[in-house]
Amino acid sequence: MHSTGAHTGEAAGVITGARERIDSLDDRIIGLIQERMAVSAVIQDARMTSGGRRVNLSREMEVLGHYSEALGKPGTGLAMTVLELCRGRI
Repeated sequence: MHSTGAHTGEAAGVITGARERIDSLDDRIIGLIQERMAVSAVIQDARMTSGGRRVNLSREMEVLGHYSEALGKPGTGLAMTVLELCRGRI
């Protein structure tokens, strides 16, 4: 019970099960981000091969708005992190 911070066996069981679910969700989120990174690389390559820039700032603003609408102010920070993972620092 000590590692969960719970004071009863029942609460410890709930916490352990919920943590397992969170770990599973985190694995899925990481996989989706890795997939997004690969798709972003394809887009960047196509854009640069055609003579364009690696980054499309108007599209990034759309992404920031989407995350912000869905998740509030913290969504903007999350979107910035996702964008940086997918295109690198600008």
